[in-house]
Amino acid sequence: MPPDASRQASRYIAVELAHIDLDRGGRAVLRDIRWTIRPGERWLLFGANGAGKTQLLKLVAGAVWPKPTGRERRRYRCAGELHRTPQDVLAEIAYLGPERQDKYQRYGWDMTVERVVATGHFRTDVLLDRVDATARRAVRAALATLGIGRLSRRSFLSLSYGERRLALIARALAARPRLLLLDELFTGLDADFRQRVSSWLEGTARSRRPWVLAAHRRSDIPRAATHALVLDRGRIVYRGRIARAPLEQWFGSGGAKRRRQPQRRAGRALARLTQADVYLDGVQVLQDIDFEVRAGECWVVHGGNGSGKTTLLRTLYGDFGVASGGTVYRDGMEPGIALEAFKMRAGLVAPHLQADHPMHLTVAEVVQSGLRASIGLDGRATARECAAADAVMREFGLAKFAARPLAELSYGQARRVLFARAAVGRADLLLLDEPFSGLDPRTRADLLRRLERRAAAGAAIVIATHHRDEWPDIATQELEMGGGRILYQGARRT
Repeated sequence: MPPDASRQASRYIAVELAHIDLDRGGRAVLRDIRWTIRPGERWLLFGANGAGKTQLLKLVAGAVWPKPTGRERRRYRCAGELHRTPQDVLAEIAYLGPERQDKYQRYGWDMTVERVVATGHFRTDVLLDRVDATARRAVRAALATLGIGRLSRRSFLSLSYGERRLALIARALAARPRLLLLDELFTGLDADFRQRVSSWLEGTARSRRPWVLAAHRRSDIPRAATHALVLDRGRIVYRGRIARAPLEQWFGSGGAKRRRQPQRRAGRALARLTQADVYLDGVQVLQDIDFEVRAGECWVVHGGNGSGKTTLLRTLYGDFGVASGGTVYRDGMEPGIALEAFKMRAGLVAPHLQADHPMHLTVAEVVQSGLRASIGLDGRATARECAAADAVMREFGLAKFAARPLAELSYGQARRVLFARAAVGRADLLLLDEPFSGLDPRTRADLLRRLERRAAAGAAIVIATHHRDEWPDIATQELEMGGGRILYQGARRT
């Protein structure tokens, strides 16, 4: 290695793991992990939901500790010094994943984007220092790298899911980390934002800073990646150069190509917005929306980050109100009937639900709560509720997880739980906001087939997604949004 490259490499962190086991809740999660990350290496981390990817990243980051066996070894070399635990280099490691993003939602951390990114500069969760000129320059540079300087004065929780993700990437950059750990980085990003993040990742090839990126999609593989590690049920099955990695098995189609189904006759109106304007925190998010969902229909909603897709679905569900002059119709709702009566007939899958449910709740309790349209249970589940939840957990392959708390599930496994929660009441209407985020290809294909069976049984479906391969074959209606307005509404065009 040339002297200049050697000096640059010494600025970054090298990690050595040997004979590492990890247990969670008395169950084996990782076994006999042996892995070395060197400066200049850029790793892709693959595996099915529940394979142990997130836990491996957390182990490297020092957020979880290995099982003591007497043989385990974690070593971190940074700036010429060797550390036998990650504690001395924690501030030099940036870990970013869906759980970090959920944390802001869960705790109501609603600072401006500038202050959120500044917490990265100061390497803290909550900003205690004044954002001085030095910090402001670091914030501006990080936001400019991703082209989101216009968001600096916005409150973080007013952003779309994808905008929040870019803000948190900027936060990681402001920390000037010596090792980047990126879990499902592209989740919730539209095509424009994905291109911005991809360009940034490609640019990292000019430095020796190492990174690890956990991914589920072929399109998430940056050209700058040099190595791949594949996990299968907690064990490493491949570790080496990405050019020789056996990736085809992780990107299978999940089943034979299906033909688009003919449009069925629509039934009664289930929900309708008329001349609807919606404001959140004083900012208009939806403008002049006319949209109706009828029994038996399957709609795909698409549009860029911040176009209003999430707000549209949550307004239909009843989480947000409509400004004066607009109207909302929901089937069966009359004066004196509580909104929960409608919500119990409308299943919702959305990123915020993954943050809202307390992590100590068991899978069974989360699924049962779908019958009450609540977060958690305000009393013991009845025998009927238990039986209904047991049936849907079997349908969605979750029976073996029934007693496990959410904290012990992977992000993808928890998303499957939200599907079961939405389906438990045999909902007339399913509202699905980026429902396949964090899911491996086989799980996505399996859940798409289950959605099609629900639609065949008469349920109406509205699904918002950034990915064409997530459009159900039974979708015959399309809604395109931009800037809070409807740009197209009608028969599916492609």
